Amino acid sequence: MPSVSVKFYSIIYKFILKRQLQTLAENPTKLTNQFGVVSRSDDSVAPANPSFSADGVATKDIHIDPLTSLTLRIFVPDSVLAGSQGLKHGDGVYGGYSPDLGDNNMRKLPVVLQFHGGGFVTGSSVSVANDLFCRRIAKACDAIVVAVGYRLAPESKYPAAFEDGLEALNWLAKQANLAECRVSGGVELRRRQIVDGFGSLVIEPWIAAHADLSRCVLLGVSSGSNIANYVTQKAVEAGNLLDPIRVVAQVLMYPFVIGSTPTKSEIKLANSYLYDRSMAILAWKLFLPNDQFNLDHPAANPLMTKIPLRKMPPTLTIVAEHDFMRDRAIAYSQELRKVNVDAPVYDYKDAIHEFATFEMFLKTPKAQACVEDIAIWVKKYISLRGLEFSY
Repeated sequence: MPSVSVKFYSIIYKFILKRQLQTLAENPTKLTNQFGVVSRSDDSVAPANPSFSADGVATKDIHIDPLTSLTLRIFVPDSVLAGSQGLKHGDGVYGGYSPDLGDNNMRKLPVVLQFHGGGFVTGSSVSVANDLFCRRIAKACDAIVVAVGYRLAPESKYPAAFEDGLEALNWLAKQANLAECRVSGGVELRRRQIVDGFGSLVIEPWIAAHADLSRCVLLGVSSGSNIANYVTQKAVEAGNLLDPIRVVAQVLMYPFVIGSTPTKSEIKLANSYLYDRSMAILAWKLFLPNDQFNLDHPAANPLMTKIPLRKMPPTLTIVAEHDFMRDRAIAYSQELRKVNVDAPVYDYKDAIHEFATFEMFLKTPKAQACVEDIAIWVKKYISLRGLEFSY
């Protein structure tokens, strides 16, 4: 069974979240916002710090779409400094760490595109909890993490969050192509910034200098897993059109899945810790348009997908013993294994939904062990050839 402290915090948060969901459901007409929102007013936010902090990670926030509130937070570990000529500060745009784009010896790292949880209606890419989790992933995986601040429901219904996830991946592809143009365009082009009127085509220096997009991993937390899986499917469909991006693996942490026919865990754990089945259904009602509400909607039930699974990349699924959504997540992993996709399931005993990412649980040994387990598995697919066992 979960510890007493986990049970205590779960009960408190469950009450707060249920009330929040009910409030959003009761006031739909007050929530019209075409621009969209990417956080709630009561979220605790971690400020970006573009200089390397005590934990060895620098962060910055970028708004990439002039028509929506879609934002990204980039996490860069200080391992990028290995072999460079030193730190450069104060570039006049972001401040903090500014790599020399003329240095051809800058260290390249794989990229983890991360999607936070929150049932599509709460959570944020810049929350204290998500910030700390992404910092851990950046250090443990030795990778650049790009956390996506996608639009929340009910202000932005399906497919807004899924479209934002795909736009973030396309933005990374554009960054790679812009960086290549800069490199191949001669000295004069390298001295100038390539921009459009808004700035969405500005060459992002951290990505240009250090991102190896041929080693890209998608990682989703709870409802973010649903987005990650969708974006991965679209990347598989796109194939070479996303060059040079290669999605080499994905990590689905306790996916926010459900279906019209309850599984054994959905029956046995219907009133489970933190997030129960009735709350999940309410969240899906807030997220899906009224005319599309169906617990077997492909966004909610991965077993309903029409995409050929044999082309999916290796997929690690994290599940918790006391999470009512576990059986359906395991079933999806089994479907992947049937078509020879490397799709292990890591099942954590005495654990609940969001045990490794919820703010109150981040300092527990189980949460830290989960990050280490993810890093060990992910490194099989992001290590450079010949260095697979160097970690």
